[in-house]
Amino acid sequence: MKDYVIIATFTFQHEYTVLKLLLDREGIDYFFENEITNSVLPFHTNLIAGINLKVHRRDQEKAEQIIRDFNTNSHLRIV
Repeated sequence: MKDYVIIATFTFQHEYTVLKLLLDREGIDYFFENEITNSVLPFHTNLIAGINLKVHRRDQEKAEQIIRDFNTNSHLRIV
């Protein structure tokens, strides 16, 4: 996991549901750090510094572009 970098941080799981679909569709290697902890202890998200989206370094630029494109071209927003 040392080759993964944080590119975004979220407070709630619903904030990135669509993003998961977009990343999967593009074959990007990623995971959400603290996602399970947030499911079990939802009010502790701020204590654990949120839910971090981590992507492999080789996919970082592409994943960041997906977030930018989505925020620009959609009425929805990835926080």
